[in-house]
Amino acid sequence: MDLIPLTPVDRRGGLRADCSRCVGLCCVALAFARSADFAFTKDAGDPCVNLAEDYLCVIHPELRQRGFKGCTVFDCFGAGQKVTQHTFGGTSWRDDPDVRREMFGMFPLVRQLQELLWYLDGAAGMPQTAPIRDDLERAYEKTEALTRASADDILSLDLDEYRGAIAPILHRASELVRAGVTLSTAAAGIQPGADLMGALLAGQDLRGATLRGAWLIGADLRSCDLSLADVIGADFRDTELGGADLGSTLFLTQFQVNAAHGDASTVLPPSVSRPSHWRR
Repeated sequence: MDLIPLTPVDRRGGLRADCSRCVGLCCVALAFARSADFAFTKDAGDPCVNLAEDYLCVIHPELRQRGFKGCTVFDCFGAGQKVTQHTFGGTSWRDDPDVRREMFGMFPLVRQLQELLWYLDGAAGMPQTAPIRDDLERAYEKTEALTRASADDILSLDLDEYRGAIAPILHRASELVRAGVTLSTAAAGIQPGADLMGALLAGQDLRGATLRGAWLIGADLRSCDLSLADVIGADFRDTELGGADLGSTLFLTQFQVNAAHGDASTVLPPSVSRPSHWRR
């Protein structure tokens, strides 16, 4: 299948979901289990019963009230429209059953590559990373090229190996950005992958903290200063962020923000939107 070349666009714009240009891939390709996040169980490849003919959700304004909190948290980083429009040229899994397996298999892989692009773009835009700017740009271009590869090439990609190859440059970018921060006692005591589930850290100075891969489920980070803290891979499910300063937090994603609880006083960077379910 011939690939449609990407037209140069604003990077961040291409890394945000545009459901109007997708064919409901997150509502079909992915599985979910009945839980606090989903009202029922759905197998991968089965269309959600709430998916309309126009590929939009018929209960979208009421997802949380109807038991689908997980849907309001999910973010595909623009993978849905890229797989739909660029890899498959606008073809739908409904129109051509032959592309169904490839399309559904590709979607979660491209989503992970798009997430890497989000991190690389964010790092490249920081003045402190000037010494490795060329490396970041090369990694971005290589990853972007992978997202535009053929279905066969993407499905055969060893994604864990590729992510492992990108990790050192992101780690180095984080070190450069945080190098000038004097860590508080609280920030210095946090190690990558820390178990901070339910931790009471309200009001703490966490500037420059290494929160990579940290478990922050249900943690209280209200009024915390998270400036230049590295949160790549941190789990923000039900984390309290009311009044916290995340304006310059490193590698923060819409997915993480959607999973947390915040309010009108929470400071966010321009790259992410304030979730509608947050307190006003």
